[in-house]
Amino acid sequence: MNWGWAETEMTIIEKTITINSALLKREVLCTLLIPDEQEIAEPLSLLLLNDGQELENLALSQTLEQLYNTNRIKPLLVAAVHAGEDRLQEYGVAGRPDFKKRGAKADIYNQFIITELLPRIKAETGIHEFESKAFAGFSLGGLSAFDICWNNADVFDKVGVFSGSFWWRCKDLAKGYTDNDRIAHALVRETEGKPELKFWLQTGTKDETSDRNKNGIIDAIDDTIDLIKELEGKGYSRPADIHYVEVVGGSHNTETWGRVMGKFLCWAFGR
Repeated sequence: MNWGWAETEMTIIEKTITINSALLKREVLCTLLIPDEQEIAEPLSLLLLNDGQELENLALSQTLEQLYNTNRIKPLLVAAVHAGEDRLQEYGVAGRPDFKKRGAKADIYNQFIITELLPRIKAETGIHEFESKAFAGFSLGGLSAFDICWNNADVFDKVGVFSGSFWWRCKDLAKGYTDNDRIAHALVRETEGKPELKFWLQTGTKDETSDRNKNGIIDAIDDTIDLIKELEGKGYSRPADIHYVEVVGGSHNTETWGRVMGKFLCWAFGR
């Protein structure tokens, strides 16, 4: 399939495909957003998104068109995977359910992305090689994207996490919890070696009101900053490998995430 640049206003073609997943035992909807051009001289990049059912609320097509028409990003194919009714089980950290046993299917979702979704995208579009591949998500979907990239750094090179659920823990707060019980932090700490990845992490100062340690900083920010510290302990550095965006007044919703999506896209696919 040949798509290309012309001196015209870029528009986005949207197409939704259905994948009958043998692994997840359900139909998975995936919306593809593709630049509407006849030929693209440059290689395309790929962005996978969790919670693809939120595309309209994120106003992603409008953001992409604006960035293309101001020549700020390279061409990319967006594949937005819609969450199912089992979202709380499919999203999480593979092999490490939380204290309420949520995320028990995260390992299966990981397999779905690699062995069912990516081959289907390539078959659907005729594109078999991408310049770069990123995976992003919001809240628990952000945790999922982080985990999948961390475990598949041979496939993905960048990850974007909007208001990530880095509080995800293996012990109840009321049952002797310490910060060492946070699952994503433990994953990073316990992994041997240093996956070849770059990280874009965002929080909003109004993501929540919880403040476990009563330090005057909400948990969403504390947990993300602590994850950055774990990454730095692995040898990643800011800003070369880690980009952190804190949105003053930003809330835990698609309106905030949609507003900063352009910043992420320019970071991941900028010219």
